[in-house]
Amino acid sequence: MGQVQLEAALPVGADPRRHALALAKVHEAALAGTALPGRPRAVIGASWRRMRRLGLDPDRGAPVPALAPEQLEVRRRQSGLAAVLPALRGGLISLAEQAAHIMAVVDAEGRVLWRDGSTAVRRRADALGFVEGVDWHENSAGTNAIGTALVARHPVQVYSAEHYVRNQHDWTCAAAPLHDPRDGRLLGAVDLSGPASTVHPTTLALVDAVAKLAEAHLRTTHLSELERLRGLASPLLTKLKGRAVIADPHGWVAASAGFVPVGRIALPNDATPGRNWLPTYGNCLLEPLPGGWLVRVADEEDAPPTRVVLDLKSSRESTLRVSGAAGTWAHRLSPRHAEMLYVLALHREGRSASELSLDLFGDAGRTVTVRAEMSRMRRHFGGILLARPYRFDDGVEVVVERPADGGEVLPYSVAPAVRA
Repeated sequence: MGQVQLEAALPVGADPRRHALALAKVHEAALAGTALPGRPRAVIGASWRRMRRLGLDPDRGAPVPALAPEQLEVRRRQSGLAAVLPALRGGLISLAEQAAHIMAVVDAEGRVLWRDGSTAVRRRADALGFVEGVDWHENSAGTNAIGTALVARHPVQVYSAEHYVRNQHDWTCAAAPLHDPRDGRLLGAVDLSGPASTVHPTTLALVDAVAKLAEAHLRTTHLSELERLRGLASPLLTKLKGRAVIADPHGWVAASAGFVPVGRIALPNDATPGRNWLPTYGNCLLEPLPGGWLVRVADEEDAPPTRVVLDLKSSRESTLRVSGAAGTWAHRLSPRHAEMLYVLALHREGRSASELSLDLFGDAGRTVTVRAEMSRMRRHFGGILLARPYRFDDGVEVVVERPADGGEVLPYSVAPAVRA
């Protein structure tokens, strides 16, 4: 996604009470459909529009029953976040208790997995329904730091009447998304919430810093796992003939033979043993190893892909599906790569680096970022994407699957002119 400028909910020098009153007037005018006495921040205005399209009740949201204890335990184990819980608690709990806040960790669906902090604030949160196991995604709880950060994919602070649902107007919250460094997959978010009177502009920066620390812990763990796989791979490759790669389940390469070294290859989301078509490599044979895959290039000529489906139906995860004579292959996309492929799907004639920069950022000057990301994608999806200009191969049918509700195709950072 690139570097996002953090935006505190309370403007510098603003009086919190007066600002809350002004926000309340803007909120009520937005719900009534009358002229707004002010303009909400861009991230808040976009979220309010999503809530109105959903028809969300501004008085109570769309509450979903909390998970049963056994369901909550399963979610915790499957979330991938238990390993970073000590880092999150170590960075935030003492502050939460001192500053009358609570810390919450949610999964990618917005379910509250863990909650700690001030006892008094936890009681207030209980009355609000903000408890472990509850769904706090936008679709259920309206505009809030947790749900909105999960959709926007960047840190968000929400104050008072910026919350869409009225019973949250007495609260302030700041949340940052947590991503799996192995594949960019959204794991969930960490949040600090408290009474509106405790709002502080530095809270968002603190939450963002602790989230980055947690992601760094996951990255270190992954590198250790890759090193263990490398120890297994090296002697195995010396016995093989032909080109081969040993990679972890996410495609990160531990060792290779007969190839120019690369950091990562694109594997299907649900790789299975046997013949698979892989971008750049064509027909390959996959054999399972402890903690990864042995990928051997098949000898016969590979058939090029004929159809690409860019699945953007869910705001939570985008997927690229590639079909051809060798079967169908699917791969999760990072938000940035989903954005870029969407723009290229709209412009089959191709886009230059400066044009893509303007499409993505509203600024034609960020060509270094564009070229770096396109280089990564072409290494992953060779045979599908071409350069000079950047475009899908002319012989490939490209289909974009859009949200059924008619909402924004991508709620990330694509320039508004090309989003829908």
